[in-house]
Amino acid sequence: MPAKRPSNKWKPSTLAVHGPALSQKAHYSVSTPIVQTSNYYFDTTAQVYEFMQAKAEGRLLREHEYGRYGNPTQQECERKLAAIEGAERAVLFSTGMSAVTLTIMSYLRKGTHIIFTSDCYRQTRDFALNLLSEFGMEVSLVDPTATAIARAVRPDTSIIFTESPTNPYLRVLDLPAIVKVAKEKGIMTMIDTTLATPYNVKPLEMGVDLVIHSATKYLGGHNDLMAGVTLGRRELLDPVYRMQRMIGATPGPFTSFLLERGLKTFGLRMEHHNRAGQEVAAFLESHPKVEKVWYPGLESHPDHKTAKSQMRGFGSLVTFLVKGGDKETRKFIDSLKLFRITPSLGGSESLVTQMAPMSFFDYPEDYRKAIGMVDNLVRIALGLEDIGDVIADLEQALARI
Repeated sequence: MPAKRPSNKWKPSTLAVHGPALSQKAHYSVSTPIVQTSNYYFDTTAQVYEFMQAKAEGRLLREHEYGRYGNPTQQECERKLAAIEGAERAVLFSTGMSAVTLTIMSYLRKGTHIIFTSDCYRQTRDFALNLLSEFGMEVSLVDPTATAIARAVRPDTSIIFTESPTNPYLRVLDLPAIVKVAKEKGIMTMIDTTLATPYNVKPLEMGVDLVIHSATKYLGGHNDLMAGVTLGRRELLDPVYRMQRMIGATPGPFTSFLLERGLKTFGLRMEHHNRAGQEVAAFLESHPKVEKVWYPGLESHPDHKTAKSQMRGFGSLVTFLVKGGDKETRKFIDSLKLFRITPSLGGSESLVTQMAPMSFFDYPEDYRKAIGMVDNLVRIALGLEDIGDVIADLEQALARI
């Protein structure tokens, strides 16, 4: 039975459940089956020759031959991810960082220059400054603004890589302005929008070339899997897929199943995350024991106007300064009852991180202070608990310091 006709008017919640159209699944199952196999057989040697010849000519006789090259469960997950993002194709990876690093490596060229924004995820910065530099790549780290990026462009710049919102200060970049600079100079743009998700922002519609997500976070949504995804035009994903095949950073069938299952509640979860983030950020900003709050939905955030113009909602990550120092901050965190002390975000459980020791403990103190990683900087990632319960928990913990 062929797939049912697609609807061009489906919203993200519907696309997350069905993809661009309802597809035929094995054995007429409603849920996507887990195809738990590492390889796929041929009946005869003639089939092998026919398959390889067709592949060499760009034709498709069948979709799978070996697990590292893809899996039916993974394929269905990629189909839905592409639909949600509005992309022609998605390539699913085993982790978010493998999606970031291998996508960049797919487009590395000798003698070229890459721009990264300075508020990128710590491991992305380490990859840029340490690994890429060791291989002789020219790298610049600049402030997360379109103006700073434009100033850093050189004749040999080949890639602009950034995040929006950034982590942990949730800076929101003017994506159309960055795209304008890139298009004028023939530079590829890659944007990690893990914190926004395709529910809240659509970079491809603004002209960005490739979008990357850590699917471990909001897309999976339950703190029970690790995956990453790169999305964009089909021809731009071809070298990314070849790189993935070579390196082998492919998610397993069960991970793909968990991610595809998590997507079915994606829209519902994001509505709660957006509402929770806004209410909790407003509460924290009004509290006398909170020094400063970063949340794009607040008028006090430096990029609030940009965020309002580009984003549907602002997610459930809130960063703030507790009044006092290390002692007060640790007491506040230890007094929380609903929050688990751990990194990550976007899941059903609320999480809390004291940024300096959790993510930057191995950096020199002077460097930590230079990038704002002070002892009283806290990041909370709100889950799916009742918002009133979360606020009450934060209030009682702040009352103890």
